[in-house]
Amino acid sequence: MIPAAGQEKAQSTARTVAAKKDGRAEIDAHAAEWLKESDVPSVAVAFIKDRRLAWTAVYGEQSPGVAATGKTLYNMASLTKPVTAETVLRLASAGKFSLDESMSPFWLDPDIKDDPWSKLLTPRLCLSHQTGFANWRRMTGGVLKIRWEPGTQTGYSGEGYNYVGRFVENKMAKPFDALAQEIIFDPIGMKETSYTEKAWYAGRLAVPHGPKAEKPVNPVAQAWNGADLLRTTIQDYAKFVVSVMHDEGLTREIAAERAILTRDRMRPEDLKNVCSTGEPGHCLVTAGMGLGWEVKTVNGEKILDHDGSDWGVRTFVMFIPARGIGVVVFTNGENGEAVIKKVVEVLYPNRLYVATM
Repeated sequence: MIPAAGQEKAQSTARTVAAKKDGRAEIDAHAAEWLKESDVPSVAVAFIKDRRLAWTAVYGEQSPGVAATGKTLYNMASLTKPVTAETVLRLASAGKFSLDESMSPFWLDPDIKDDPWSKLLTPRLCLSHQTGFANWRRMTGGVLKIRWEPGTQTGYSGEGYNYVGRFVENKMAKPFDALAQEIIFDPIGMKETSYTEKAWYAGRLAVPHGPKAEKPVNPVAQAWNGADLLRTTIQDYAKFVVSVMHDEGLTREIAAERAILTRDRMRPEDLKNVCSTGEPGHCLVTAGMGLGWEVKTVNGEKILDHDGSDWGVRTFVMFIPARGIGVVVFTNGENGEAVIKKVVEVLYPNRLYVATM
């Protein structure tokens, strides 16, 4: 008979061997530990393989004393943006408008009506963060301002996504969230996703967690926001990513343009830092915005990703078109980035890529 201590050691070894062969097993074995050490209440994970949803798993609590499940609704934060972008791209692919037309005949924010640069704004510039807007107008005194000639620089902007959404709903004469429902959610089968608060949110929200108690406990959107606050489940968002990976609803040209880097944001000092913490040896990394996604090349491999961050919320998605694999991770904790990195390290063990996150 094997002594108890020997049995425990053997079982531990077996779990370690299994984890090395199966990323799901490793995450199962360590998720609770990662959540505890990072003070994150829960994490939801989806893994895509061969352009299909392979599995989803959810760990921890959506709120104190309430277990997170596959029905838990997470705030996507900026993972809202790829959904907004995909709605715009599919409408453009259907010939409803051009990505390069001026939006001014259909939408001109009163704050910039006298700025001649406003006529240069196009859907493409909004989706690739080249509008010249700040992230939010509260950063420019509560007034929307174009800080440089559109198309000449990259500057991350949630305002740009709301701007293109207003253009689209005026052009199509239908609310933007209704268009997303028609173009994205219904065809994909995303039955538990919404830009705005629904009765079925009740009892299902992942409550943000962080050190600042004065922050809103669980903000929900009363009106659509093209850049933030989309609510969904891990399975629904994974379905979305699978649909994107199959280029559903897009022309070949627009699908290709979505994954083209606008301009490389990797400065020499950034590259040096990434290379020093990633894999030793050859190191070539580029990173910049495509249409709705950040486009990276890591030693020749193209990866599309996006992260999201609100108070008490961290979310992340990445996929590799050539390999057909993808990872989606949601957390409801201020320190969720640490948990996200551990999950990605298991499912896509590329230290150089993880160093870019």
